[in-house]
Amino acid sequence: MIVGKASEETEAGVLPSRELVDNMTAFNESLAKAGVLLAAEGLHPSSRGAQIAYSGGRARVVDGPFAEAKELIAGFWLIQVKSREEALEWALRVPVPPGHDGIGLDVWQVYDAQDMPETSLTPETAQRHAALRATLDHPAGP
Repeated sequence: MIVGKASEETEAGVLPSRELVDNMTAFNESLAKAGVLLAAEGLHPSSRGAQIAYSGGRARVVDGPFAEAKELIAGFWLIQVKSREEALEWALRVPVPPGHDGIGLDVWQVYDAQDMPETSLTPETAQRHAALRATLDHPAGP
């Protein structure tokens, strides 16, 4: 997963320029053409979001906005590649928005059931996970 960091502008709800949208669209198209793109989305500012906080076994809703912009995310790409190096190669190609000096991207590996030790999953849970994944890969019609 490639995570785009928020900035003061994104947290203020400033939309990207037409040029940046065009560049991001071209980048997303190159990911799709390479067959590695699973999802790519921008996020609204944290003022439109909420967090769920836990205390004493209970959950409560905390409305945004949240901490400093540099600790938040503005969007993400979920890609499926063969290696960390390939993920980094793609991340290095993300168009840099103006004013993002000092603000970077995070690249994280997403867990897959295959990453879990056998002691963590019963055979039944592994089957349920595989069935769920198949449903997500090929959703049923309306």
